[in-house]
Amino acid sequence: MRSSLRAVLLTALVAPLLLAGVTWWNMRPVMPDYRALASDMHRVQVLDRHGTPLNVTYQNRWNLYDVRALHEMPEFLQQAFLVAEDRRFQEHGGIDWQARFGALWANLRQGRTVRGASTLSEQVVRMLHPRPRTLWSRWLEGWEAQQLEAQLTKPDILEFYLNQVPYARNWRGVVQAARGYFNRNLDTLNRKEMLALAVLVRAPSALDPWQKKGGDRLNAAITRLADAMQERGLLNAEEHARLAEQAFALEAPTPPLDASHFVQYVRLHGSGAERIRSTLDAGLQAKVRSLLNERLKALAPKQVHNAAAMVADHRTGEVLAWVVAGDASTPSRAIDPVITPRQPGSALKPFLYATALEKGWTAATLIEDAPLQDAVGAGLHAFRNYSRHYYGPVSLREALANSLNTPAVRTVNYVGVADYLKRLHQLGFASLGDDSRRYDVGLALGNGEVTLKELVQGYAALAQGGQFRPLRLTMDAHAVTPTPVISAPAASLIGHILSDPYARQLEFGASSVLNLPVQTAAKTGTSTDYRDAWAVGYNYRYVVGLWMGNLDQTPTDGVTGSTGPSLALRAIFAELTRGQRTRPLPLDRHLLAQEVCLPAAGQSQQGCTARTEYFLPGQMPDAVAYAPPVTPGILRPTQNLQMAYDPRIPSELQAFRWEVGGLPEGGEVEWFLNGQQVARTDKATYLWPVARGKYELTAFFWSPDGDVKKSGPVRFVVK
Repeated sequence: MRSSLRAVLLTALVAPLLLAGVTWWNMRPVMPDYRALASDMHRVQVLDRHGTPLNVTYQNRWNLYDVRALHEMPEFLQQAFLVAEDRRFQEHGGIDWQARFGALWANLRQGRTVRGASTLSEQVVRMLHPRPRTLWSRWLEGWEAQQLEAQLTKPDILEFYLNQVPYARNWRGVVQAARGYFNRNLDTLNRKEMLALAVLVRAPSALDPWQKKGGDRLNAAITRLADAMQERGLLNAEEHARLAEQAFALEAPTPPLDASHFVQYVRLHGSGAERIRSTLDAGLQAKVRSLLNERLKALAPKQVHNAAAMVADHRTGEVLAWVVAGDASTPSRAIDPVITPRQPGSALKPFLYATALEKGWTAATLIEDAPLQDAVGAGLHAFRNYSRHYYGPVSLREALANSLNTPAVRTVNYVGVADYLKRLHQLGFASLGDDSRRYDVGLALGNGEVTLKELVQGYAALAQGGQFRPLRLTMDAHAVTPTPVISAPAASLIGHILSDPYARQLEFGASSVLNLPVQTAAKTGTSTDYRDAWAVGYNYRYVVGLWMGNLDQTPTDGVTGSTGPSLALRAIFAELTRGQRTRPLPLDRHLLAQEVCLPAAGQSQQGCTARTEYFLPGQMPDAVAYAPPVTPGILRPTQNLQMAYDPRIPSELQAFRWEVGGLPEGGEVEWFLNGQQVARTDKATYLWPVARGKYELTAFFWSPDGDVKKSGPVRFVVK
């Protein structure tokens, strides 16, 4: 009977212990690798060129970027935290049993919680595994704290704690707290301010120094901590007395700088170092962002919601600003428009005309500005100017400065699409990855897609006399030897044209927003359906590029490069040159000046206007500028053209205009279709009645002296 009773009593005693053990085993947390977790906190931090952190955010669970190694933190600050939070930190193994029993006795005597006893290790566990505050969770934290100390050293734990301890307003760690309360770096704090950081972690709201009551409580808590540190020999009497005289230099923190897209790009393409000093200028970044937001606010009624800007010093290739502005509420807010390919419109034309100059044309070369249809694939496309106005023969200078489209198509036909695309690749436009046959002559008008970064990089090459080098993003990046892509005289002449306010008057007027006070080469671009508006320019030192549009690809309400980003471009250049000794764009010493007589745009070539023009070496013309010779040949129809006969229109009203180029004055054209003579005309065109079928057209050019030249056959189909 007695043995049975003993068995029952033993079972009654052991069973709860076994049950508690099984319960604890099933509820035990899966312990992470604390060493790896602590290491993960040391993310790459990106600084601006002056050492200002760029990737500051208070929205993460962890402080990922404002992390300091323990040896970089003031020793007095470390001592203050240990005295305030865990005086036996160096002795215990995760749980301070002496402090825990002392706190239990004090709380029992008072009948309420008046004292805590969590060690720094237990507080770290609480950061890693947040739980409801119960007696059971306290014991679990103790067990985990012991495992933590088995995995990490004391300095590792203290470093983690000081970098991640939470404060008010989502600030984490002493670095963010120093910036949040005092708007200063940790190293600049006085001893009283360091003591404040040590006591604020206990009750950030109750001890808030921005509130009068909180400030009084904070001062009292600092005094108690200073007394404790004096007792432990960490403060002498003189230092303790001096603390009473010191005051807080409270200062609201500067709003975090928005450079997240730049930081992400640098981290992906950086050296892998924990701290990267970039070329960005935080002050300029903030100013450019403010200017862009102001412009977007004004353009909001025109359905423009996003913008991007890049500023670089083209002398060094250093990127000074990488700004993404506008509406960030859309699902596309993660898109970085600085590196997202978009259609540039006319913003690529300077590189086309630079290539034409190198192939033999001059700034005085006359190019026909008239309605134009040209082959695109198996069809014809009608090209027109933005204003739908045509000026007849215009000089290359006027064609580029006014961004006329039909002269650009004629220019790319002269240069060759493949050669033009090769030149763009040499200038770093890697986004143009398709074959030249896909782009065709539309490449002259920007039908390919490029990035803002590529565009700024290309204009920087123009500003540097045709010398190309990739833009630099970090101060420790190795200098890259520039590669000559465009001849220095040609690049200089392009800059002279783009900064000529008189040359752009046809389309932009005499008071264009692009006429900047400091000589600046500027160009705009607008893509199809007004989806993208661009403005790019460079002066003696800086190159600036802007894009405006919508990240979701919706069109704007008629916003162009000249009506959208140009004003912001002007404002950014004003900011860049403020207080500086400015100078004009350099003119290459090899360019030769000569007076020429050019026909006024929109008028016949009878009569001309004298002006001084600049020419590349070996390209000096006669006193009167000349038009480029046109090779005799069939211009319309184009080879393998496919047309459709429209049965809804009477046959007598359907006609297609044949056209040849290079017909000599006084000459005639004899037209043969499928070997049969159709007509003989004394002009370069003929209206042919359309009929279904497959055809071969041949043209014979008769000069007044009886000389005959043949062109064709050109094959085309009418379905």
